[in-house]
Formats: sequence, C-alpha cells, structure tokens
Amino acid sequence: MLDYFSDFATWLTYSLLGLDPATKIGTSVHFFIEDTTKILFLLVVMIYIIALARAALDLERVRAYIQSKNRLAGYVFGSGFGAITPFCSCSSIPLFLGFTSAGIPLGITMAFLFTSPIINEVAVIMLWSLLGWKFTLAYVVIGMMVGIVGGMILDSLKGERWLKDFAAKAYQKAAKEAHEQPENPELPESRKMTFAERHQFAKEELREIVGRIWKWVLIGVGLGAALHGFVPDGWFADNLGSGQWWSVPAAVFAGLPLYSNATGVIPVMESLIVKGLPVGTTLAFCMSTVAASFPEFIMLKQVMTFRLLALIFIILLANFMVVGWVINAIGPWLFATT
Repeated sequence: MLDYFSDFATWLTYSLLGLDPATKIGTSVHFFIEDTTKILFLLVVMIYIIALARAALDLERVRAYIQSKNRLAGYVFGSGFGAITPFCSCSSIPLFLGFTSAGIPLGITMAFLFTSPIINEVAVIMLWSLLGWKFTLAYVVIGMMVGIVGGMILDSLKGERWLKDFAAKAYQKAAKEAHEQPENPELPESRKMTFAERHQFAKEELREIVGRIWKWVLIGVGLGAALHGFVPDGWFADNLGSGQWWSVPAAVFAGLPLYSNATGVIPVMESLIVKGLPVGTTLAFCMSTVAASFPEFIMLKQVMTFRLLALIFIILLANFMVVGWVINAIGPWLFATT
C-alpha cells in the first residue's frame, strides 16, 4: 500500500511538475512529497485508532495503580506510560507536577518525564514507515531504558530533596498521606466511556495532535529532503566520523542548542542515516535534540533546583552517549536487512 505514496510523488514531481529525477531539486521534491503524504496519512489513521483505545484512561487510577506496585514495576510503568502519551517535554511538566503532588516517587515520575518526549505513537508510526520495524523496536526499547535507568538513579540519590520548595512540600505531604493509608488500597472505580464518547474523544485528540504537529512534519521532512537531495553521499561519514568514539559525544552536544520533538526530528534522522552517519551517532544526536535541549531545562527550572537539573542533565547525556556507542557497535548486525 505504501508504494502508492511513492507512485504519487513520482507522478506529481516528474510528470506534473516536470522536474528532472537526475537533479538535486527533483530528488528533494520527490522525497518531500512522498514522506509528507505517507506520514500524514498514517498519522490520521493510527492516532485515531490509538486514541480510541486510550479514551478510557483515568490518570487518577493510573497514579493509584503505580502507588500500589513495587518500585521496579513502577519504573517500567512510568516509562511505559510516558511512551504512550502524546506529550512533548513542554506539556509533560504539568503532568509531572500532578504526579509529584500525588506522592509518586520522583524516580517513577522522572522515568515518565524522560520517556515521554522521546517516544509517542507519532514517533513510532513515523519510524516504522521510514526506517522499518527493527529500528522502531530498538528505538522504543532504548527510549524506555533511558527513562527506567534515569529514574532508578534519581531515586537512589534521593533526588526529591532538590525539588523547589512548593513541589517538595506537595510531594512530602502526599507521600505521608500515602504511607498512612492501608498497604493495599483498592483502586478507585472509574466509569467506562461509551463508544460514542470514545469516538468523540478520539476525534478531538486527532484534531488537537495533528493541529499541533503538522508543521513539525513539514519542517522535519523539509530538512530531511534538503539533506537527501543536496548533501553529498558520505559527507557525514567523512566529516563526523565513521563510528569513531568521539563522534557520539560530538553529536550529543551538537543537539543541545536545538529544540524539536520526535515528529520533527525523525525525517532528519532518516536522511542522516541514508547519507552515511552511523546509526548510533544519529540516534544520540536526535535524542539529545528531543529530550535534553536547553529550552526544556529552562522550563524544568520552574520546579527543580539547579543541582537537580544538573544531575538530570548529566544522567541524560551519559545515557545518550552509551546508547550511541552500543548501537554503533551492534548497528550493522541489528539493521542489516532494514
């Protein structure tokens, strides 16, 4: 089915517009049309289906469920919940405050916050369509591991003591109340939504998400098309290292001043890989851009002290570098048939 998008791009670019497929502009325009139409179609279909399934999600019940589980299960659940919620780093902060106010351990909350901007259904759909199921599965597993490991480290260091005063007080109050409750409290009951209500929820979420991200799709695919058509093959491999150890830290630090979400950065990721940048180096750069950008940390400063921010920053950078080095080592085997 996805071949139809390539055929449509070929007809529109080379027949209707009359561009030459041997030219850089022709190649770039074809890339832009094919990827844009394919991504937008898949987003509309899949976001609706996923939103329909997620319509009955009750955040209060989620919080209670997390509190009733052991800590390791909490990290996994927090990271998994971050992976299925369509929040960027900006919109995750209010939910972070809600989790903190509910007395959920900071490590579990941070596992959610680390994972949420890196993984969402939009990113998964785009990765699957552009780079195949192996890369998508590896990206999801790696993104969740970043959240889980980061959360465990913050809990082991008792990072909640470095929250801003108002957030720390809310956390301590809720944690005390939770400690005084029965060990296995019953989960609150929640009314199940009718299909009509779920359909309405899915329509509204589809409209809200697509309305928020369509420009990122165009920007991301546009940048990817420019890289695809105008950057010579092998340029990135020649100038940013063919897997040398220093290329990964360089890519991580290069991504810090930038700000994007997973929607905008994935088409760029595709073009970087096609042009010869090692997979691990590309992944480290894109994760740094999405989850460790300066704009995000400026927003987090509202609820965290500088010491906690610095600790989170170091944890993220270390995780991204390790991810880059490991994927560069196993990438040729893992993505051999992608």
